[in-house]
Amino acid sequence: MPAETAAALPRPPARTATAPVLTGAQAVVRSLELLGVTDVFGLPGGAILPVYDPLMDSSELRHILVRHEQGAGHAAEGYAAASNKVGVAIATSGPGATNLVTAIADAYMDSVPIVCITGQVFSNLMGTDAFQEADIVGITMPITKHSFLVKDPSDIPGAIAAAFEIAGTGRPGPVLVDITKDAQQAEAPFVWPPKIDLPGYRPVTKAHGKQIQAAAQLIAEAKKPVLYVGGGVIRAKASEELLTLAESTGAPVVTTLMARGAFPDSHQQHLGMPGMHGTVPAVLALQEADLLVSLGARFDDRVTGKAALFAPHAKVVHVDIDPAEISKIRTADVPIVGDLKEVLVDLDVAFRQTAAAAEAKPDIAEWWSFLDGLRDEFPLGYTQPSDGLMSPQYVIQRIGALTGPEGIYAAGVGQHQMWAAQFIKYERPNAWLNSGGAGTMGYSVPAAMGAKVAEPDRHVWAIDGDGCFQMTNQELATCAINNIPIKVAIINNSSLGMVRQWQTLFYDGRYSHTSLNTGHGTVRIPDFVKLAEAYGCLAIRVEKEEDVDAAIQTALETNDRPVVIDFVVSADAMVWPMVPQGVSNSYVQYARDHAPAFEQED
Repeated sequence: MPAETAAALPRPPARTATAPVLTGAQAVVRSLELLGVTDVFGLPGGAILPVYDPLMDSSELRHILVRHEQGAGHAAEGYAAASNKVGVAIATSGPGATNLVTAIADAYMDSVPIVCITGQVFSNLMGTDAFQEADIVGITMPITKHSFLVKDPSDIPGAIAAAFEIAGTGRPGPVLVDITKDAQQAEAPFVWPPKIDLPGYRPVTKAHGKQIQAAAQLIAEAKKPVLYVGGGVIRAKASEELLTLAESTGAPVVTTLMARGAFPDSHQQHLGMPGMHGTVPAVLALQEADLLVSLGARFDDRVTGKAALFAPHAKVVHVDIDPAEISKIRTADVPIVGDLKEVLVDLDVAFRQTAAAAEAKPDIAEWWSFLDGLRDEFPLGYTQPSDGLMSPQYVIQRIGALTGPEGIYAAGVGQHQMWAAQFIKYERPNAWLNSGGAGTMGYSVPAAMGAKVAEPDRHVWAIDGDGCFQMTNQELATCAINNIPIKVAIINNSSLGMVRQWQTLFYDGRYSHTSLNTGHGTVRIPDFVKLAEAYGCLAIRVEKEEDVDAAIQTALETNDRPVVIDFVVSADAMVWPMVPQGVSNSYVQYARDHAPAFEQED
């Protein structure tokens, strides 16, 4: 994330000679107001109750009462991912705090800037196994950028301001502020702006010039370069700079699951998504490249397959704001630590100068001829189901086509997530929200809710599976009561679809505990239409392809309440292509030549 993020926060008033005396709880609310926060997601309980009293009086903060703390965390994530702001979640101690852990871990894996404020038992009771006590700082230490424990009310403004600074700068991520109940109740002078002292926290934003020049030289010399784009480009708000560099170099671009929308799908240089369920051109481009320019990507196992066999002929330029990521999995020939928004500008200038000195741009025509041949031979497609039920890929494709690139699409995890990444066309960053690193089922509905709060003028879809939906659908009540009219598409194949796919391919069709009984047959448990109606939503069931467009259009035209569409689809549909876990990505080449099941149809 750019260094200017923190600087862009509203400037607080200068210190006055006489600081007002506030309770710690009042200091929490006032700090959030002065940091420019407008929306928070939370659920009260005993240890955070003091904060909820002044929160009720705030005219600047909109508090959205969730039905489960995990929903608050994912909503804060969706809010942050859709808007590039820091999301905020509030919970009480003990189980309230631990219910946030999944969302915190999710945000940590996907570099999402959120601040979680939790109540803690009285400081003199800590360590006694008091009612609803949990060491949430210790629990979250491995999955946060930093965790604060505050026992003194005078430390509250500094802790919250520091939390926002840490969450929103450098590599973004979650920060926890745990505040004891006595610190919330006690009084102290409220000093703003507080002094923020973060020893050792100095994110590097400007890359070393020699490294930039070395990278430019490698690009100029490469015959088979690929720009391997990760989610860091989106977090850095560097999509425009990426487009400029891509067009300067003429190199093909692949965008990972977390980077969908960082580069326009419609652009001729875009090969699609790489990895386990990536396009054939994207996967083989990485595998055959002689140079990978990794931009905000971390060589995740879902992209590399067996890492030792990944891109065996390629040199690597690795750009990341987090030095811990560079050479963690694949040794970088040119390591570059810096903010991508700045690095991409510098790299483009250096490449242009290098090309000008050589009086010619690199000749990669033969490389493009090979890649275009792959695009012609292996267009992305799917096979129509043979059981008479709808194709889930068709449903998702129509959602994207009718909603358009200005919509926001938050997916759950599983087959529907991959189809949403594959078959919706993304033309802009922040349009695609998903749980990439943690793979959290239940992410979609609350994340869509948070995105809709952040971007109320956009259509926001939660594309969910019937398994994921049952984990967090209670947030539909939150949406209905708070006038957050998201659209929910349940891709209902009556099973845990991705697990079932693995059982089909690797466990001889032994479907152990993957049937959900939600969509097929006369008995539906639950009946999603009745459930959605009970939550105050407009509910529609679609079982025929000829009814798909009308249902989507109705959802797009309904903005006075949430809409839930139960799309009953085939359980036999598979996500293709697929590189099995733990093998080389060259398996794609083998599979296309030897495995009929790998074939795709338009």
